[in-house]
Amino acid sequence: MVDHLYDRYLTMQTTENTVISDIKVCGQGTLIPIFNGKHARYINLDNAASTPALIYVQEKVNEFLSWYSSVHRGAGFKSLLSTHTMEAGRNQLMEFVGADSEEDCVIFVKNTTEAINKLANRLELTKDDVVLTTLMEHHSNDLPWRSKARTLHVETLEDGTLDLFDLEQKIDRHKGRLRLVTVTGASNVTGIMPPIYDIAELAHAAGAQILVDCAQLAPHRKIVMGPTTSPRHLDFIALSGHKMYAPFGTGALIGSKRIFSKGVPDYTGGGTIEVVTRDKVYWTSPPHSDEAGSPNVVGVIALNASLYVLSSIGMEAVARHESELTAYALEKLNQLKGIQIFGSTKEVSLNDRLGVIAFSVAGVPHAKVASILSFEGGIGVRNGCFCAHPYVLRLLGISPEDVEIHISYVLNGDRSQLPGLVRVSIGIYNTLADIDVFTAMLEKIISGDYQDDYVVNPTTGEYMPSNFDTRLLEQYFHS
Repeated sequence: MVDHLYDRYLTMQTTENTVISDIKVCGQGTLIPIFNGKHARYINLDNAASTPALIYVQEKVNEFLSWYSSVHRGAGFKSLLSTHTMEAGRNQLMEFVGADSEEDCVIFVKNTTEAINKLANRLELTKDDVVLTTLMEHHSNDLPWRSKARTLHVETLEDGTLDLFDLEQKIDRHKGRLRLVTVTGASNVTGIMPPIYDIAELAHAAGAQILVDCAQLAPHRKIVMGPTTSPRHLDFIALSGHKMYAPFGTGALIGSKRIFSKGVPDYTGGGTIEVVTRDKVYWTSPPHSDEAGSPNVVGVIALNASLYVLSSIGMEAVARHESELTAYALEKLNQLKGIQIFGSTKEVSLNDRLGVIAFSVAGVPHAKVASILSFEGGIGVRNGCFCAHPYVLRLLGISPEDVEIHISYVLNGDRSQLPGLVRVSIGIYNTLADIDVFTAMLEKIISGDYQDDYVVNPTTGEYMPSNFDTRLLEQYFHS
């Protein structure tokens, strides 16, 4: 059955009559080794972690490399061209997210994690200040705040959605000391999208600012930061190229020039200054004051090539395509016995969720499910807690006492009993046939119809086929 569905996968890629079907990514259709010496066409359903590069991105990077040179203050033609292209990239990103070109700036960083840490360092917070984050957050939008201010977490409801009543109460209770409300634009666990513009209005009414972690949101939905005069304006957003089909090591923090004009940059050195004497430093203006050292020009080229493709298609078309696939996946999963979906399973709305679905299989450890999907189906998914431990533990209903037991196991080097889920996440290039292959393989797992014996490594918690030889990996790529 699975082999038949692979044939359908190839057919649908060439017959689907949509603009989306023309989008190609690097490695699409690559044959990978699976059990018993067989091969399968790789299906990537792990886009929430990282997306493959668009073919157009690869081509633009290759084209640019012949012109690459150092940026800023270089007199050579290639340096001038590289500088011009990088600075034009800021404007393109500003337009893509609907930022205020007069008030905001784009600071290029490595990824969303660095962007959020940078903002945490630059807001000049004190321990008397309050930062509101949520239980839904990726660790990167939680941990950076804990050492800077009094950090409180907004609760979630049983279905994984944000508890807006608790949010309003906490905003009202801490009015006057509340400096920032920081929230994900879309959960990397359940795909749930909090109402970020409503939250912005609540934060501003209390005299606070808002940061939206757009790492998951940006590749899938249109973002409009809006004019700074609007109460629904997003003060700061952070995003990563590696989740936007441009995995070349660039991300961005976008927000108020005024904030980054104050204080000392968190990283100092080349590119951050106007003049340095033996005893004085005069910092340059943002965004360059917060981009110490030689920037990742190639990464910027890649990111903006991706923005070009997404803008050409239209984010509304992206949302429609992925929502169709998400609805189809939920329908298929709900038909399988032994599957529990975490988060909303309701009819898919463009405004409610992304194509990120977390689930469990009754009686089969999450790590084992992911391994069987990979080694016998050629399907890439992710399992675990997805760098969102408090949220996943809440979804699973793990008691505080059991959490302590799991912690003790981990601290003693045993991850084999760690709770977690399996996650599939949809990208622009995925098809209905991808979902068919995935659910067909999942059905085999539920029925126990899989080929190999799987052995767990207590140190990592991973399951591997008993006869798997890691030297096989070196046959496919080595540096």
